[in-house]
Amino acid sequence: MLLNLTSLYVAAAAGSVLFALLYRVAVYFVDNDGLRKFHNMSLFSGFSNLPLIMVAHKSFRSDYLRQCHQKHDVLRIGPKHLSFSDPTVIKDIYGHGSKAYKDDFYLITAASSGHMHLADVADKTEHARKRKVLSAAYALKNLEDWEHKVADKVERMFKHFDQRCTDPLPECQTVPKPQDLNINYRAWTNFFTVDAIADIGLSEKLGFLDRGDDTCAARNLDGTTFQASFRHSLYNNARKQSLLSHSYTSYKLLDKLTAWIPGIYRTGTCAARNWDAIVLQRSQARLDAYKRGEKLEDFFQVLMEDKNGKANNLEWGEINAEVNIMMNAGSTTTAIALANVLYHLLKHPQVLAKLRLEVDAVLEPDEVVAPYNKVKNLPYLRACLDESLRIFSPTTHNLGRKTPPDGMWVGEHFIPGGISVSMSAHVVHRNETVFPKADQYIPERWLGESGKTLQPYFLAFSAGSRGCIGRNISYLEQTVLLASLVHRYEFALPDPDWEVERLEAMNLLVGDIPLKVWKREIAGH
Repeated sequence: MLLNLTSLYVAAAAGSVLFALLYRVAVYFVDNDGLRKFHNMSLFSGFSNLPLIMVAHKSFRSDYLRQCHQKHDVLRIGPKHLSFSDPTVIKDIYGHGSKAYKDDFYLITAASSGHMHLADVADKTEHARKRKVLSAAYALKNLEDWEHKVADKVERMFKHFDQRCTDPLPECQTVPKPQDLNINYRAWTNFFTVDAIADIGLSEKLGFLDRGDDTCAARNLDGTTFQASFRHSLYNNARKQSLLSHSYTSYKLLDKLTAWIPGIYRTGTCAARNWDAIVLQRSQARLDAYKRGEKLEDFFQVLMEDKNGKANNLEWGEINAEVNIMMNAGSTTTAIALANVLYHLLKHPQVLAKLRLEVDAVLEPDEVVAPYNKVKNLPYLRACLDESLRIFSPTTHNLGRKTPPDGMWVGEHFIPGGISVSMSAHVVHRNETVFPKADQYIPERWLGESGKTLQPYFLAFSAGSRGCIGRNISYLEQTVLLASLVHRYEFALPDPDWEVERLEAMNLLVGDIPLKVWKREIAGH
């Protein structure tokens, strides 16, 4: 009897799978959406999202997509998802006048509370409400209020670097001693950006730079606390999401089914719980301070009250969701950008030398932290930053938008309603028509009038009304820290041919960057 029941269950399961496959094949050939005219990313992309999930399990899916786009401007990467590579259609998909809105990717990866934060919310009216609340905090005029917090973090980083400085690398040598590679710069960029955003956003002194460690308090829903690694929790949670999120309809189920599979899936599941707990601790601690009547100049205060002191009356879940994205996006992308730009400069000594001439000309020899007003308008400094953001954007994957019910034009193609349309910054930024010698690090391309013509094709911060609201903070942190670093220190990689490892999750993560560091000899000292 038991054997018969087992056979029945197996047959039923097999039948269900066969029916699902036949249904997908039928939908593909009936082609109600008219998408079969577009080339598939791979043989089965028109039938299923599985090929994109399989590509995501490789280290760099956006580069695979770039290679596919070399033959076709439009690719069908899923049954209802088109990827575009023509830079001229950026305005159609992401521009201020675009009819498209954020697709279901943002719904399925939303905070576990169910509340949408500014970066996830798809409804345009709701997005406008949220952006109005937060725009005061992120406004360009507030840079002066943030600069002293950023400068404080630079000083704390340099206190550690000064202690780790070694003797200069002899001129005849290019490979430092292993024991002199005593700073993992990639980790320190994260300590810097997390400490900075915690202070700017929540007036919290996390102390990662003081300790050289990213362990912090986390809070369970029952109020108990424990210690967790900020970076491990954030990045492993994002890695698991990136592997499964391309199947919009099945994501929640896949997330649960894979929770106990050893490796990245189980690690990612635990990391997700820890990340939520880290965010909850930050939110709750800052809320407690607010309830005590502390009026602090940070983002949280803007969440709670408008500029006239009137309460915004946001639900707790929404407040926690906004803290979540602030601590995530507010630290991750800038840390990656800072790691990338110094790496590029060290791989291109002539560019570094040119940058130092520009920075040294405006800073005093003994200035430790570069004042923002001295370096914010340095053209070559900004060009070095933007070229690094172009060649390896921190966020490389396709940012999905869904076409409205009545459809819309994307370039010369009319796309029916309910279809995801997207572009990868990595694909656009490696377009040889717009960026000749696209694989090479050439900051000079951003200078002068010719540089201005490239700005419409720069997707490092997305574009249009859904562009990154924290762009000003990121540039503040990148500009001040990079100018200060190249002014004060000399660096050496493990050897001139050494290459950094990269792994694409929700962002293009950077591996460890071991450095030898020593003080520069500057004329006037």
